[in-house]
Amino acid sequence: MDSQLIAILASIMLQASPLIIAVCGETLSERAGVVNLSLDGTMLLSAMTGFVAGYLSGSLIVGFAAGAAVGAFFALIVAFGHLALRQSAVAVGFVLTLLGDSLSAFLGQDFTRLPGPKVPKLPIPILKDIPIVGPIFFNQDAMVYFALLLMAFCYWYIFKSRPGLELRSAGERPEAAFARGVPVRRLRYVYTVIGGALVGIAGAAYSLDVKIGWSEGATRGLGWIALAIVIFGGWSPLRGALGALMFGATKALATVLQRTFPEVSVVAFNALPWGLMILVLLAVSGKFTGRLIANAPPRLKRPLRQLLQVAPPAALGVELKEG
Repeated sequence: MDSQLIAILASIMLQASPLIIAVCGETLSERAGVVNLSLDGTMLLSAMTGFVAGYLSGSLIVGFAAGAAVGAFFALIVAFGHLALRQSAVAVGFVLTLLGDSLSAFLGQDFTRLPGPKVPKLPIPILKDIPIVGPIFFNQDAMVYFALLLMAFCYWYIFKSRPGLELRSAGERPEAAFARGVPVRRLRYVYTVIGGALVGIAGAAYSLDVKIGWSEGATRGLGWIALAIVIFGGWSPLRGALGALMFGATKALATVLQRTFPEVSVVAFNALPWGLMILVLLAVSGKFTGRLIANAPPRLKRPLRQLLQVAPPAALGVELKEG
Protein backbone atom coordinates (compact mmCIF):
# COMPACT_ATOMS: atom_id res chain seq x y z
CA MET A 1 0.00 0.00 0.00
CA ASP A 2 1.19 3.51 -0.82
CA SER A 3 3.05 5.13 2.09
CA GLN A 4 1.11 8.36 1.67
CA LEU A 5 -2.22 6.52 2.01
CA ILE A 6 -0.95 4.73 5.12
CA ALA A 7 0.05 8.09 6.59
CA ILE A 8 -3.45 9.44 5.88
CA LEU A 9 -5.08 6.43 7.54
CA ALA A 10 -2.81 6.81 10.58
CA SER A 11 -3.79 10.49 10.74
CA ILE A 12 -7.48 9.55 10.62
CA MET A 13 -6.91 7.21 13.55
CA LEU A 14 -5.28 10.01 15.54
CA GLN A 15 -7.97 12.55 14.65
CA ALA A 16 -10.77 10.14 15.55
CA SER A 17 -9.39 8.96 18.90
CA PRO A 18 -10.70 11.89 21.04
CA LEU A 19 -14.08 11.54 19.36
CA ILE A 20 -14.12 7.81 20.20
CA ILE A 21 -13.42 8.67 23.85
CA ALA A 22 -16.25 11.25 23.91
CA VAL A 23 -18.66 8.84 22.23
CA CYS A 24 -17.87 6.12 24.77
CA GLY A 25 -18.48 8.59 27.60
CA GLU A 26 -21.83 9.76 26.25
CA THR A 27 -22.86 6.17 25.49
CA LEU A 28 -22.36 5.26 29.17
CA SER A 29 -24.43 8.25 30.25
CA GLU A 30 -27.29 7.62 27.84
CA ARG A 31 -27.31 3.87 28.48
CA ALA A 32 -27.97 4.80 32.12
CA GLY A 33 -30.85 7.04 31.00
CA VAL A 34 -29.40 10.57 31.15
CA VAL A 35 -28.85 12.76 28.10
CA ASN A 36 -25.83 15.03 28.56
CA LEU A 37 -26.31 17.72 25.95
CA SER A 38 -23.43 19.82 27.28
CA LEU A 39 -20.81 17.93 25.22
CA ASP A 40 -19.85 20.80 22.91
CA GLY A 41 -19.33 23.30 25.74
CA THR A 42 -17.66 20.64 27.88
CA MET A 43 -15.14 19.79 25.16
CA LEU A 44 -14.34 23.47 24.55
CA LEU A 45 -13.83 24.26 28.22
CA SER A 46 -11.90 21.05 28.93
CA ALA A 47 -9.67 21.64 25.89
CA MET A 48 -8.83 25.10 27.20
CA THR A 49 -8.50 24.01 30.84
CA GLY A 50 -6.45 20.94 29.96
CA PHE A 51 -4.00 22.95 27.87
CA VAL A 52 -3.67 25.76 30.43
CA ALA A 53 -3.15 23.29 33.31
CA GLY A 54 -0.61 21.34 31.27
CA TYR A 55 1.13 24.55 30.15
CA LEU A 56 1.41 26.00 33.66
CA SER A 57 2.41 22.74 35.35
CA GLY A 58 4.43 21.24 32.49
CA SER A 59 2.63 17.97 33.13
CA LEU A 60 0.38 16.12 30.69
CA ILE A 61 -1.18 14.16 33.56
CA VAL A 62 -2.25 17.40 35.27
CA GLY A 63 -3.65 18.67 31.98
CA PHE A 64 -5.77 15.58 31.34
CA ALA A 65 -6.88 15.45 34.99
CA ALA A 66 -8.04 19.07 34.75
CA GLY A 67 -9.98 18.30 31.57
CA ALA A 68 -11.60 15.27 33.20
CA ALA A 69 -12.56 17.36 36.24
CA VAL A 70 -14.30 19.94 34.04
CA GLY A 71 -16.22 17.22 32.21
CA ALA A 72 -17.21 15.46 35.44
CA PHE A 73 -18.37 18.74 37.02
CA PHE A 74 -20.56 19.72 34.06
CA ALA A 75 -22.02 16.21 33.93
CA LEU A 76 -22.76 16.33 37.66
CA ILE A 77 -24.71 19.56 37.13
CA VAL A 78 -26.72 17.87 34.36
CA ALA A 79 -27.42 14.83 36.54
CA PHE A 80 -28.34 16.93 39.59
CA GLY A 81 -30.62 19.19 37.58
CA HIS A 82 -32.38 16.21 36.02
CA LEU A 83 -32.48 13.72 38.90
CA ALA A 84 -32.74 15.96 41.97
CA LEU A 85 -34.39 19.13 40.65
CA ARG A 86 -36.48 17.24 38.03
CA GLN A 87 -35.56 19.70 35.29
CA SER A 88 -35.09 18.84 31.63
CA ALA A 89 -31.60 17.38 31.11
CA VAL A 90 -31.72 18.72 27.55
CA ALA A 91 -32.36 22.29 28.74
CA VAL A 92 -29.68 22.13 31.46
CA GLY A 93 -27.17 20.65 29.02
CA PHE A 94 -27.87 23.26 26.37
CA VAL A 95 -27.32 26.11 28.85
CA LEU A 96 -24.05 24.49 29.95
CA THR A 97 -22.95 24.23 26.32
CA LEU A 98 -23.33 28.00 25.92
CA LEU A 99 -21.62 28.59 29.27
CA GLY A 100 -18.67 26.35 28.44
CA ASP A 101 -18.21 28.05 25.06
CA SER A 102 -18.20 31.53 26.60
CA LEU A 103 -15.97 30.58 29.55
CA SER A 104 -13.41 28.90 27.29
CA ALA A 105 -13.15 32.04 25.15
CA PHE A 106 -12.90 34.39 28.15
CA LEU A 107 -10.60 32.40 30.42
CA GLY A 108 -8.34 31.16 27.65
CA GLN A 109 -7.71 34.46 25.87
CA ASP A 110 -4.26 34.92 27.47
CA PHE A 111 -3.13 31.43 26.43
CA THR A 112 -4.01 31.53 22.75
CA ARG A 113 -1.49 29.94 20.36
CA LEU A 114 1.18 29.30 22.98
CA PRO A 115 3.46 26.26 22.72
CA GLY A 116 2.67 23.61 25.28
CA PRO A 117 3.23 19.98 26.26
CA LYS A 118 2.42 17.31 23.70
CA VAL A 119 1.59 13.64 24.07
CA PRO A 120 4.70 11.82 22.76
CA LYS A 121 4.55 9.05 20.20
CA LEU A 122 4.73 5.56 21.68
CA PRO A 123 5.42 2.96 18.98
CA ILE A 124 4.84 -0.63 20.08
CA PRO A 125 7.88 -2.80 19.25
CA ILE A 126 7.36 -5.61 16.72
CA LEU A 127 3.67 -4.73 16.20
CA LYS A 128 4.55 -1.42 14.55
CA ASP A 129 6.45 -3.33 11.86
CA ILE A 130 3.43 -5.34 10.72
CA PRO A 131 2.70 -4.33 7.11
CA ILE A 132 -0.11 -1.76 6.73
CA VAL A 133 -1.73 -2.47 10.12
CA GLY A 134 1.39 -1.67 12.15
CA PRO A 135 1.91 1.96 11.06
CA ILE A 136 -1.82 2.72 11.33
CA PHE A 137 -2.60 1.25 14.75
CA PHE A 138 0.67 0.55 16.55
CA ASN A 139 2.85 3.54 15.65
CA GLN A 140 0.66 6.00 17.51
CA ASP A 141 0.64 7.71 20.90
CA ALA A 142 -0.93 6.72 24.21
CA MET A 143 -4.24 8.52 23.55
CA VAL A 144 -4.92 6.41 20.45
CA TYR A 145 -4.22 3.21 22.38
CA PHE A 146 -6.39 4.45 25.24
CA ALA A 147 -9.28 5.18 22.84
CA LEU A 148 -9.11 1.70 21.30
CA LEU A 149 -8.86 -0.06 24.67
CA LEU A 150 -11.67 2.09 26.07
CA MET A 151 -13.90 1.21 23.13
CA ALA A 152 -13.29 -2.53 23.63
CA PHE A 153 -13.71 -2.32 27.40
CA CYS A 154 -16.94 -0.30 27.20
CA TYR A 155 -18.43 -2.79 24.73
CA TRP A 156 -17.55 -5.73 26.99
CA TYR A 157 -18.71 -3.91 30.11
CA ILE A 158 -22.08 -2.81 28.71
CA PHE A 159 -23.06 -6.00 26.92
CA LYS A 160 -21.10 -8.83 28.58
CA SER A 161 -20.81 -8.03 32.30
CA ARG A 162 -23.22 -8.11 35.23
CA PRO A 163 -22.67 -4.42 36.14
CA GLY A 164 -23.31 -3.61 32.46
CA LEU A 165 -26.64 -5.42 32.69
CA GLU A 166 -27.57 -3.22 35.65
CA LEU A 167 -26.43 -0.16 33.68
CA ARG A 168 -28.69 -1.10 30.75
CA SER A 169 -31.59 -1.87 33.05
CA ALA A 170 -31.32 1.62 34.56
CA GLY A 171 -31.81 3.10 31.11
CA GLU A 172 -34.34 0.59 29.78
CA ARG A 173 -36.63 -0.43 32.66
CA PRO A 174 -35.72 1.58 35.77
CA GLU A 175 -38.84 0.57 37.75
CA ALA A 176 -38.16 -3.14 37.20
CA ALA A 177 -34.47 -2.64 38.00
CA PHE A 178 -35.35 -0.83 41.24
CA ALA A 179 -37.72 -3.63 42.21
CA ARG A 180 -34.81 -6.06 41.86
CA GLY A 181 -32.63 -3.98 44.15
CA VAL A 182 -30.64 -1.97 41.56
CA PRO A 183 -29.88 1.57 42.87
CA VAL A 184 -31.07 3.28 39.69
CA ARG A 185 -30.66 6.88 40.81
CA ARG A 186 -27.14 6.29 42.10
CA LEU A 187 -26.15 4.47 38.91
CA ARG A 188 -27.40 7.33 36.80
CA TYR A 189 -25.31 9.78 38.81
CA VAL A 190 -22.21 7.58 38.64
CA TYR A 191 -22.33 6.82 34.91
CA THR A 192 -23.23 10.38 33.96
CA VAL A 193 -20.23 11.73 35.89
CA ILE A 194 -17.89 9.02 34.50
CA GLY A 195 -19.16 9.73 31.00
CA GLY A 196 -18.62 13.45 31.52
CA ALA A 197 -15.05 12.84 32.74
CA LEU A 198 -14.34 10.89 29.54
CA VAL A 199 -15.75 13.75 27.46
CA GLY A 200 -13.44 16.10 29.38
CA ILE A 201 -10.45 13.85 28.60
CA ALA A 202 -11.49 13.94 24.93
CA GLY A 203 -11.53 17.73 24.97
CA ALA A 204 -8.08 17.89 26.59
CA ALA A 205 -6.81 15.39 23.99
CA TYR A 206 -7.47 17.89 21.20
CA SER A 207 -5.34 20.64 22.72
CA LEU A 208 -2.63 18.32 24.09
CA ASP A 209 -2.42 15.78 21.28
CA VAL A 210 -4.32 16.41 18.02
CA LYS A 211 -3.98 20.18 17.58
CA ILE A 212 -1.37 21.33 20.05
CA GLY A 213 -2.30 24.55 21.82
CA TRP A 214 -5.45 26.51 22.46
CA SER A 215 -7.37 28.89 20.24
CA GLU A 216 -10.93 30.12 20.66
CA GLY A 217 -13.51 27.68 19.33
CA ALA A 218 -10.87 25.01 18.67
CA THR A 219 -13.29 22.09 19.13
CA ARG A 220 -16.55 23.92 18.43
CA GLY A 221 -19.08 21.59 16.85
CA LEU A 222 -17.33 18.34 17.74
CA GLY A 223 -19.54 17.80 20.79
CA TRP A 224 -22.62 17.88 18.58
CA ILE A 225 -20.92 15.44 16.21
CA ALA A 226 -20.23 13.11 19.15
CA LEU A 227 -23.92 13.22 20.11
CA ALA A 228 -24.91 12.40 16.53
CA ILE A 229 -22.42 9.52 16.40
CA VAL A 230 -23.91 8.03 19.59
CA ILE A 231 -27.27 7.88 17.80
CA PHE A 232 -25.71 6.53 14.60
CA GLY A 233 -23.87 3.92 16.66
CA GLY A 234 -27.08 2.64 18.19
CA TRP A 235 -25.70 3.33 21.68
CA SER A 236 -22.92 0.78 21.08
CA PRO A 237 -19.22 1.71 21.56
CA LEU A 238 -18.12 -0.39 18.55
CA ARG A 239 -20.53 1.21 16.10
CA GLY A 240 -19.82 4.58 17.69
CA ALA A 241 -16.10 4.13 17.03
CA LEU A 242 -16.91 3.31 13.40
CA GLY A 243 -18.88 6.55 13.17
CA ALA A 244 -15.94 8.50 14.63
CA LEU A 245 -13.60 6.95 12.05
CA MET A 246 -16.05 7.81 9.27
CA PHE A 247 -16.09 11.42 10.44
CA GLY A 248 -12.29 11.48 10.56
CA ALA A 249 -12.16 10.01 7.04
CA THR A 250 -14.47 12.71 5.66
CA LYS A 251 -12.30 15.39 7.29
CA ALA A 252 -9.24 13.88 5.61
CA LEU A 253 -11.14 13.64 2.31
CA ALA A 254 -12.10 17.31 2.59
CA THR A 255 -8.42 18.23 3.00
CA VAL A 256 -7.42 16.17 -0.04
CA LEU A 257 -10.21 17.65 -2.17
CA GLN A 258 -9.25 21.14 -1.10
CA ARG A 259 -5.70 20.60 -2.36
CA THR A 260 -6.95 18.97 -5.57
CA PHE A 261 -9.52 21.66 -6.38
CA PRO A 262 -8.09 24.92 -5.03
CA GLU A 263 -10.55 26.98 -7.08
CA VAL A 264 -13.49 25.63 -5.02
CA SER A 265 -14.35 27.51 -1.82
CA VAL A 266 -12.88 25.95 1.31
CA VAL A 267 -16.30 26.34 2.97
CA ALA A 268 -17.78 23.71 0.65
CA PHE A 269 -15.20 21.09 1.65
CA ASN A 270 -15.38 21.95 5.36
CA ALA A 271 -19.13 21.33 5.22
CA LEU A 272 -18.62 17.79 3.87
CA PRO A 273 -18.34 16.02 7.28
CA TRP A 274 -21.44 17.79 8.59
CA GLY A 275 -23.41 16.81 5.51
CA LEU A 276 -22.34 13.20 6.00
CA MET A 277 -23.61 13.19 9.59
CA ILE A 278 -27.00 14.54 8.47
CA LEU A 279 -27.25 11.77 5.86
CA VAL A 280 -26.26 9.16 8.44
CA LEU A 281 -28.90 10.34 10.91
CA LEU A 282 -31.51 10.24 8.14
CA ALA A 283 -30.36 6.74 7.26
CA VAL A 284 -31.02 5.44 10.76
CA SER A 285 -34.33 7.29 11.19
CA GLY A 286 -37.33 5.03 11.61
CA LYS A 287 -39.39 5.80 8.48
CA PHE A 288 -36.47 5.84 6.05
CA THR A 289 -35.00 2.65 7.46
CA GLY A 290 -38.35 0.90 7.50
CA ARG A 291 -38.97 1.64 3.83
CA LEU A 292 -35.45 0.62 2.84
CA ILE A 293 -35.71 -2.72 4.65
CA ALA A 294 -39.23 -3.38 3.35
CA ASN A 295 -38.10 -2.87 -0.27
CA ALA A 296 -34.84 -4.81 0.08
CA PRO A 297 -34.38 -8.36 -1.29
CA PRO A 298 -35.31 -11.02 1.31
CA ARG A 299 -31.74 -12.16 1.92
CA LEU A 300 -30.69 -8.55 2.71
CA LYS A 301 -33.53 -7.72 5.09
CA ARG A 302 -31.94 -9.19 8.22
CA PRO A 303 -28.42 -7.70 7.68
CA LEU A 304 -29.93 -4.29 6.90
CA ARG A 305 -32.14 -4.48 9.98
CA GLN A 306 -29.13 -5.26 12.18
CA LEU A 307 -27.03 -2.54 10.55
CA LEU A 308 -29.51 0.32 10.33
CA GLN A 309 -32.27 -0.12 12.87
CA VAL A 310 -31.35 1.56 16.13
CA ALA A 311 -33.45 2.42 19.15
CA PRO A 312 -32.54 4.56 22.16
CA PRO A 313 -32.77 3.15 25.69
CA ALA A 314 -36.48 3.02 26.49
CA ALA A 315 -36.21 5.26 29.58
CA LEU A 316 -33.68 7.73 28.15
CA GLY A 317 -34.50 11.15 29.58
CA VAL A 318 -37.53 9.79 31.48
CA GLU A 319 -37.97 11.17 34.96
CA LEU A 320 -37.45 8.65 37.76
CA LYS A 321 -40.37 7.93 40.05
CA GLU A 322 -38.32 5.95 42.53
CA GLY A 323 -34.81 4.56 42.99
